[in-house]
Amino acid sequence: MSFAHTVALGALAGFTIYLGLPVGRLQLLGTRARVALAMFSVGVLAFIFVDVLSHGISIVDSALTAVKHHHQSWAYLAWLVVLLTAGFAAGSAGLATVERRMRPVGALRPPIAGGSAATMTSGESDALALEQDAARRRALRTALTIAGAIGVHNFAEGLAIGVSARAGAISLATVLIIGFALHNATEGFGIVGPLGDVRPSWKWLGVAGLIGGGPTFLGSMVGYGVTSHPLELAFYAVAGGAILYVIGEVWNGMRRLGHRELGLLMVTAGFAIGILTDLIVTYGGG
Repeated sequence: MSFAHTVALGALAGFTIYLGLPVGRLQLLGTRARVALAMFSVGVLAFIFVDVLSHGISIVDSALTAVKHHHQSWAYLAWLVVLLTAGFAAGSAGLATVERRMRPVGALRPPIAGGSAATMTSGESDALALEQDAARRRALRTALTIAGAIGVHNFAEGLAIGVSARAGAISLATVLIIGFALHNATEGFGIVGPLGDVRPSWKWLGVAGLIGGGPTFLGSMVGYGVTSHPLELAFYAVAGGAILYVIGEVWNGMRRLGHRELGLLMVTAGFAIGILTDLIVTYGGG
């Protein structure tokens, strides 16, 4: 498979993420529906979390096997373990630190419960508007964080496409592209699910899709020319940590809205969809 064909198909696999993003524009969703969508996205993210860490740990396990057979040094194995740990910390604690520093100093408080719009002073009304705007910006920022975490994961998927295409495994590369395309189509829900009643602009959706799906395209180019297990491991580790952080943020926000049983059922549904879409990749040997 030529470089041009690999890049084109890698782009197709990545940008199927746009199939799920327009759901974020719907304004007909009640509280139950918003909780269901957000928790479905948590299920998808939970599967991706398991998937990326299993790939990362398999790289370390392969290095350990090579060390046991004296084909690799202990220093290389230790380097991979440090890379896995540091990458995971950067994705989880690093994102939490960045998020904390991006928050405004001293959150504005809404008016006292029970006060009607007619009895609000102009200052209280302005404070409420600012609070709502801050909540909206925070929701959009969290969703972009999800897109970034998914993008790191998709870069590693793109590497797999590029490596298999360069090695001449055309059937494997084709199956990987189909599998990742189906899988990425569900990731759009993972990005917009936590937005709740916040309606993003089409421009925002375009940027989110580019952040989440574009790295598959970039990864296919890098993978076609470069094969590096430490590079793959670093992306898997950062993606795993970032996804874990995002799952915690979404879960914490949704539990306040109730509908606990529905939410858990939707987590299961999202996880199951992740498994089903990944079966094509597994069947092809990915």
